[in-house]
Amino acid sequence: MRKGLLFIFMLMLSAFLVACGSSESSDESASDNNGGEEASDSKWSEIQESGEIVVGTSGTLFPASYYPEDSDQMTGYDVEVMREVADRLNLELKFEEYGVDGLLSAIKSGRIDAVINDMEVTKDRQEQFTFSEPYKYSYSTMIVRESDLSGIEKLEDLEGKTHGGGATTVFSRIAEHFGAETKTYGNVTNDVYLRDVENGNTDFIINDYYLQSLALKALPELEVKLHPDLKFHPTNSAIVMPKEADKMKEEIDAVLKEMREDGTLTKISEEFFGGKDASEKPETDIRELEGLDL
Repeated sequence: MRKGLLFIFMLMLSAFLVACGSSESSDESASDNNGGEEASDSKWSEIQESGEIVVGTSGTLFPASYYPEDSDQMTGYDVEVMREVADRLNLELKFEEYGVDGLLSAIKSGRIDAVINDMEVTKDRQEQFTFSEPYKYSYSTMIVRESDLSGIEKLEDLEGKTHGGGATTVFSRIAEHFGAETKTYGNVTNDVYLRDVENGNTDFIINDYYLQSLALKALPELEVKLHPDLKFHPTNSAIVMPKEADKMKEEIDAVLKEMREDGTLTKISEEFFGGKDASEKPETDIRELEGLDL
């Protein structure tokens, strides 16, 4: 009898412990879920507490992020968009300058809160980062030598040629997809890239249409030009944030929407892109790149 009672007691104790374990797991799970919500808000809370947002940019990408000649004040379309965003969020803005290949790693390491540097939204990047709604729409084209278009009539002619660009950029991936080799650079100014095409150290530079158009306008003495026939890979650019920064995205998206609706994005774009509105999708026939998973 006593053995029977002891056995029943052990079963009851076992059931109680299992129930406690389940409850504990549920509490831990709930705690984890709450922690996830807190994590998604932690970056924004941190920014609000400090009253400052630290944003990475290159400072060498004309006309998105650059220093005018004889000036120590950085400006550009991206820079002024970010200044307006920070102002409307009642935040101080601090820029940190990095080469294009170092910007995203600076977010991962926590050295900066966000990046604005004509950064294209891609599937690969979306797996690692959070993006705002786009503040710029464009497409890709290429700079080639004026005399012979660097021997390039179509994208398939890139095979065996040398592309000038950053190692981790979408533009380099496009070039390499078509069989070109990329010569990489540090955080150098546009004229270094363009002169290398002119003198034959490289054959072409794939980049954003608006950026390349303005770079050429700023350096008319160089014997290079935009390829007259090649328009490809529609793009959009957005502010990059840490993967968990959901609240930060919500706040920045709301401000960008205001700026679009009240004409501020258009006004800033026209100032830096020769009267053109890069905040709206271009109405032109642009080749999609099949087989290139970005």
